[in-house]
Amino acid sequence: MTVSRPIYLDNHATTRTDPRVVEAMLPFFTEEYGNAASSSHSFGTGAAAAVEAARQDVAELVGADPAGIVFTSGATEANNLALKGTLKANGGRQHLVTCVAEHPSVLDPVDRLRRDGHDVTLVGVDRCGRAAADEVINSIRPDTTLVSIMWANNEVGAINPIAEISEACRQKGVLCHSDAVQAAGRIRIDCHSQPIDLLSLSAHKLYGPKGIGALVIRRGAPRIRLQPQLDGGGHEAHLRSGTVAVPLVVGFGMACRLVRESLQSEPARMTSLTGQLWDGLQQRLDGLSLNGPSQERLPGNLNISVSGVDGDALLAGLKRIAVSSGSACTTADPEPSHVLAAMGIDDQLSRASLRFGLGRFNTPGDIDPAIEELVNVVLRLRTAIEE
Repeated sequence: MTVSRPIYLDNHATTRTDPRVVEAMLPFFTEEYGNAASSSHSFGTGAAAAVEAARQDVAELVGADPAGIVFTSGATEANNLALKGTLKANGGRQHLVTCVAEHPSVLDPVDRLRRDGHDVTLVGVDRCGRAAADEVINSIRPDTTLVSIMWANNEVGAINPIAEISEACRQKGVLCHSDAVQAAGRIRIDCHSQPIDLLSLSAHKLYGPKGIGALVIRRGAPRIRLQPQLDGGGHEAHLRSGTVAVPLVVGFGMACRLVRESLQSEPARMTSLTGQLWDGLQQRLDGLSLNGPSQERLPGNLNISVSGVDGDALLAGLKRIAVSSGSACTTADPEPSHVLAAMGIDDQLSRASLRFGLGRFNTPGDIDPAIEELVNVVLRLRTAIEE
């Protein structure tokens, strides 16, 4: 008996690798398998050319200079390089400004920097999960080296005022970093028109392979100084040593090219599907609350809380749909979402929250079965409590 797989609605955690991306990668596993650092023969030079072509595709997605793209193992490494690399390169006791609702791949390095003696200011968020630009800007001090604010929140889809924050940082001579993992490919990003100094990206959030990401570094004066976090070989402009994963880089480049081509139409399609899902749930269930902004949120994101049910039982009961209760990096943590807590949402509703992430391979035909599954599980759990 064949068991049908759940409908996948967890595209903020990871996306399916697009078959066109897989096709582009395959020759670099089996035929074009040279080391991009081997410049003495055609296998190496061919691999190096493929890496540079991919670097161009990544740069074009976010409006950056290809020479500023440093490939990493993912956004966690990119965030660590941006945060630790910047503060350690500047020497002495430095000050950093970030936000309480950041991803753990920012908050954990920040905690490490604090333990190493650096000063940290954590700004709050509003009820919708957004960091206030004026609070971030007012936290900048004469000894501030870096401001790090995510472009869009990975749990509730709130889009932060990066343009205003980055412009103020430029005027004050402070570096501005943004974790743009969830935003890239879902909304337009142009580093040429906004004074972003450092930007973190991850391929597996935009239909590319896992295990590859990038730190985008602004080129030009004044030069950004970073201390490498890995020593050995001096790859990636001496900022990220280690043999370049050519197949993954090629896949990353193709993924960026494909999402860039779809940015005219895909955000509207995702917004429409998310609206269909939210409207359908509201018509069938009471006691639902929307977490995050009702407008100006990431296309495809829907985060809700369900009153009157146990959160663990809710998530365990959903067999026909694949969703999450928060960040995929913290779902093993029994504590409520730090993002929802920062937004002032109480523990019960936070624990009974669900994050839907719709993506490229979702269709309108996925929505009604998803609504039916959630409605049936919630009603069953509420009935059991009443009995």
